[in-house]
This record gives sequence, structure tokens and C-alpha cells, in this order.
Amino acid sequence: MQQMKSLANKVVIVSGGASGLGAAVVKSVADAGGVPVVLDQNVQAVQDVQAHQVDVSNSAAVAQAVADVAQSCGGIDAVVTAAGIDRCGRLEDVPAQEWDKVVMVNLLGTAAVIRAAMPWLQERHGSVVTVASSLGLRALPEASAYCASKFGVIGFSRALAAENKGRVGVTTLIPAGMKTHFFDDRAEQYKPSDDSRLNDPQAVANAVVFALTQPRGCEVRELVICHEEEDSWP
Repeated sequence: MQQMKSLANKVVIVSGGASGLGAAVVKSVADAGGVPVVLDQNVQAVQDVQAHQVDVSNSAAVAQAVADVAQSCGGIDAVVTAAGIDRCGRLEDVPAQEWDKVVMVNLLGTAAVIRAAMPWLQERHGSVVTVASSLGLRALPEASAYCASKFGVIGFSRALAAENKGRVGVTTLIPAGMKTHFFDDRAEQYKPSDDSRLNDPQAVANAVVFALTQPRGCEVRELVICHEEEDSWP
């Protein structure tokens, strides 16, 4: 029987690692003996782990930050792309700059972090976990930017897995709603009416570690995870 891989001393970049799911992933990776490194626009609250302040929609800044991580840590073993934002509303009501920013962070930022880390990931037969959403499979009104970005993450991840098979493991994580501060800045009509059906982000983070520790030759290609009574999927 094949043994699960160990994360002991493995360097894992977590974009969006200062809060929400990203922070939960940082904890799970650290608990598994790994070395999480945070990339986030606001790293003031990050403690006890290496953190780099960077806007993931700025590909040049991302490339520099990732290179700095590789130099300081001696390489990169895995990447988890948990950075994400949202702007709710009808297409004509969301300012174009804000709509574009959602796609730039959620989709282009995902690609930027992975692209920058790819030389080290290929060198170590590393792993990637991209964070999509149940709204990357199911469209809702007044969420066009978020749906577009997360549908894009799923397509990007599938293509990435196809072109890197045998070299870099790629898992697409598809979580439904979680109990995080993600919904805090929304208007009331866009907040969950019942948070009892939102998943614990730590449970989702533990699933990320599960994907990262699959034995060599085995990959979790896509992983849907949600609260048992969650109704946003399928």
C-alpha cells in the first residue's frame, strides 16, 4: 500500500493566506509539519510564518515575491491559490474597474502565482491546489464577475493539469460557502441568510492537505467540498 506524502519541511506558498480559507490552509500546512509562506495584500495580522505583501493581480510584483520566497526557503514545493474577492450586483451597476479587479485577482492572480512558481514546482515534482468555487459550476444572477473568474479558474486548472501531467500535480478545489469574513462588506441582500449551512474553513483546509499529500502517481484532480446541507451546489 502506498504511503501518503509528508509535508514535513515542504515549502507551501498560500496566496490570500492572511485571512479566511487561506489562513486556515496556513494552519493546516503548519500542523502537518510544512513551511507555509503567505502572499497577501495585507499581512499585518500574519504571525509566526514568512509573509510577503503583494497584490496578486500585479504579475510583476508576484514574480518578484515568489522568487524571494524560493531564494529564502531554498525552493518551493507547493502552491495554494486562495486569494479571492467579489463585487456583487448587476453587470451595469458594478463599476467596470471593480468588475475587472475581481477577474484580475481571482483568475489572473491565480495564474500569476503558479506561473512564477512553476520552475521550482517542476524541479521538485511539486503540487498546486487552485481554489475555485461552487459558483464556478453554477451561475447566479448579480455575480457575473465572480462566476466568470471562478469558471475561468476551473478551465485554467484543467488545462494546467493536462499540460503538466507527470511533472506537477494539480488539484482544483471547489468549495461552497464558508464561515469567513468574505461576506462582511456585502450589502445585506448578498449575505447568506443562514450561516448554519456554511462550512468550517478549517475542514476545507484539511482537504487541501489531503490533496497535497497524495502518494506519488496519485492525484486528486477535482475536489468538491461543502456543508452537508449547502444548497449552492450543484
